[in-house]
Amino acid sequence: MKTLKFSIVCLLALTALLLSCNGNNADTTKPVILLEEPCEGDSILIGDPDGMHLEMDLSDDVMLREYLVEIHNNFDQHGHDAPAVQLAAEDEQPFAFRKSWDLTGNRTKHVHHHEILIPENAQEGDYHIMIYCTDAAGNESYVARSIVLSHTASEHEDEHDEDED
Repeated sequence: MKTLKFSIVCLLALTALLLSCNGNNADTTKPVILLEEPCEGDSILIGDPDGMHLEMDLSDDVMLREYLVEIHNNFDQHGHDAPAVQLAAEDEQPFAFRKSWDLTGNRTKHVHHHEILIPENAQEGDYHIMIYCTDAAGNESYVARSIVLSHTASEHEDEHDEDED
């Protein structure tokens, strides 16, 4: 009976050891975001039919899953703890955007597109653009930039070839 108990204890200890070793190999490294554009403080033209220029490189040591772009107003200069409020003209609306793109099967991805359209009735002012990137293991990193939406910003001159996602 003692050898049976000893065998069970040894088996449980070995199982626990194997499970803990497998846990050490889990992917805990967050993906890397190198956001090239828009830059901090850039003015983005409201109503630009070509859309906002977004360019970045995403990478992970194992595998990427998706990236998400969120744009929201920063009228109160918030730190993501308080609601952002500013009165708009009757025909203007604070702009908000949130969309994700699939990156399954990629360890690296160069993103270059103009899919984000700022409508003519978007309220001018300070905004945040947030880029979130998640890898296949669920690790997430993000980059935040302050941008300005304006009716007088100059159009972006884009000399790159587009790689649409």
